[in-house]
Amino acid sequence: MFNLEIFSPIQPWQHPLFAEKGLNVFIKRDDLIHPLISGNKWRKLKYILQKAHSINKNHLVTFGGAYSNHLLATAAAAARFGFASTGFVRGEEVQNDTLFLCRLHGMKLIFVDRDTYREKQVLYERYFGDDQRAYFIGEGGASAEAVQGCAELVDELPISYNHLFCACGTGTTAAGIITGLSQHKLPTQFHAVPVFKNGNFMRNEIDRYLPFKADYTLHTKYHFGGYAKTSPELISFIQSFVATTGILIEPVYTGKMLYALYDQVIKNRFTPGNNILAIHSGGIWGLLGMKEKFM
Repeated sequence: MFNLEIFSPIQPWQHPLFAEKGLNVFIKRDDLIHPLISGNKWRKLKYILQKAHSINKNHLVTFGGAYSNHLLATAAAAARFGFASTGFVRGEEVQNDTLFLCRLHGMKLIFVDRDTYREKQVLYERYFGDDQRAYFIGEGGASAEAVQGCAELVDELPISYNHLFCACGTGTTAAGIITGLSQHKLPTQFHAVPVFKNGNFMRNEIDRYLPFKADYTLHTKYHFGGYAKTSPELISFIQSFVATTGILIEPVYTGKMLYALYDQVIKNRFTPGNNILAIHSGGIWGLLGMKEKFM
């Protein structure tokens, strides 16, 4: 019942630097899965929706900031599969393109101050504790069900890659891919790129979803000042990437991850002949809140 036709091709990222270093670099286009429920958002939500339906819940309640791709994806998925939806929005009440699209898909929005927002379970119980049809979804969709959905990405890989890069916000996607690599017994080295400042905490976030000890690399120096922060260097990289590949990326997640990969190539971290895969985890609508950075 809860299925979207997955279209996530793997395309080469051609660049003179990669040819010079003898590397084969590819991008898995999860951003093409769905216009709004794209990238890791659909993979995270798939089994969450199944679980909600199986226990007779018909109202999805979740959390996010004013430009949250997760809120938008949840609103679109709810509309697509027959759920009502509510989103708690962090901060003062605002109007923007992302929230317009959430409302257009039927999501009710409740704005809460940042202190109140931190206690999400308390907030949920206050508003929906007596609603037997409501279903709690954590911020970003973080859950064991999300890990299960993200692990399926590895089923789609046509070859074994030497290295795999992915941006990290909650750690759920990373945990899912690491799980998938383990299930297939692949020797791929996984590279997680946290988008937060002081991102070492992401190792705990990833590891808490893993029933085994995993060996992976955490790149914590590519946050560009912190979550949703940018720099002229990052913006210039994104502009050049989009103009030369035709693939849209944004500065919050995929832009930082691809910059990290590119910088690691410059620093000769890979062996000639290596096959390297980057996961485009969607989130393109995040550009709506950062247009002025490109002007």
